[in-house]
Amino acid sequence: MAGIFKAYDIRGTYPVELNEQLAARIGAATVQVLGAKRVIVGRDMRQSGPSLRHALIEAILASGCDVIDIGEVGTPQLYYAVATLGADAGIMITASHNPARYNGFKLCGKGATPVSYDTGIADIERLARSEAPLVPASTSGQLEERSVLADYHRFLLSLVPPCKPFKLVIDTGNGMMGAVLPNLLASLPCQVTPLFFEVDGSFPNHEPNPLDPRNMRDLQAKVREVGADVGIAFDGDGDRAMFVDERGELAPCDQVTALLAEEFLAREPGGTIIYDLRSSWVVRDQILAHGGKPLESRVGHSFIKRSMRQTQAIFAGELSGHFYFRDAFYTDNAELAMLWLLAVLSQRGRPLSEVLRPLARYFATGELNFVVADKDACLRRLEGAFPGAEVAWLDGITIRLADWWCNVRPSNTEPVLRLNLEARTAALRDQMRHEVEQLIGGQSAEAHH
Repeated sequence: MAGIFKAYDIRGTYPVELNEQLAARIGAATVQVLGAKRVIVGRDMRQSGPSLRHALIEAILASGCDVIDIGEVGTPQLYYAVATLGADAGIMITASHNPARYNGFKLCGKGATPVSYDTGIADIERLARSEAPLVPASTSGQLEERSVLADYHRFLLSLVPPCKPFKLVIDTGNGMMGAVLPNLLASLPCQVTPLFFEVDGSFPNHEPNPLDPRNMRDLQAKVREVGADVGIAFDGDGDRAMFVDERGELAPCDQVTALLAEEFLAREPGGTIIYDLRSSWVVRDQILAHGGKPLESRVGHSFIKRSMRQTQAIFAGELSGHFYFRDAFYTDNAELAMLWLLAVLSQRGRPLSEVLRPLARYFATGELNFVVADKDACLRRLEGAFPGAEVAWLDGITIRLADWWCNVRPSNTEPVLRLNLEARTAALRDQMRHEVEQLIGGQSAEAHH
């Protein structure tokens, strides 16, 4: 059972690491740890979903807690249901972008607040691993099944100005959004070319992980082929989106964050915008230029959501394609990111590549992974390597100088260090990348997330 209880969720291979028996124990433990009287359960399209759902719901009901089952949904729909139906907790049965043999649970509390290892998963793990028998409550809970899709999409459309008729290509990678999106797209004036909308948990075309450039190739090719304005790729459970411009080129997520930040600050001058510490300097530049308060965060949705709530930030963006909105209960919502991008392009009246061009003023490496024997020793080597640098330890080590910066952070789960580096010129980026790589040592790993 080792290692399936992660920093932000529970995830493992089915049925070896995660099975029905463990799902039942996790359900009962969640009710106990969160003191829940009413839990919302949703699931994605994975083949192990129905049997895990059954075991989970039976255990929650036996604990005396009511369940609202919202069926096959994207994760943002679950957050919406928890926040609007007054539930104490939500459990989404998903392994997000992981390969087909995985499944797992994303947990949230009242108001769709994230439950992380520090705020509940550790206690749930302790109870789920214990040998103590599950004792049913004297009266079992009630099960209700309901669909929230139409209400959810009405809610999203109410948050965003209408868009012009664009030509879109959308790749859902056989993930959940293939079932969810058509209802939303019916309300937009856009012409859509769908790719891999058939929901299929075996992912016959490519994994639903837009962070891996290999999974974006079909979308890029189709955008060029049909002459689309924008291409959009969703991950398996619909909480991440990545974009392709009208030339079929990938639009970096930090540039999209900077672009949307301008829009939110025009609506709320002086507001706080959060971005993860791997993001380009351009994000901070744009927030400051538009009178906002830039705030850097650790990588990971539970950290960003916590910071957003503490500062009432309007919006946040992560390099991995998570975009977070205060109006959507401080949660990440890929459909809303798509709607806002289309709204901004409608206002600007220029192609995406042109709108982003002024934001491409620094030179970044992208995220590079290195397999190393001793992560801590590598980080300590880096600490003293650049005299005069500003060094911060918010998430791994960040080294900043006047004309370049880098962040090196350890993977939670593997003997891997992840490097992001950016400089004011391409030549300096390449030079510093070489120097930092020499200091890290280790072997370059195939980019995997």
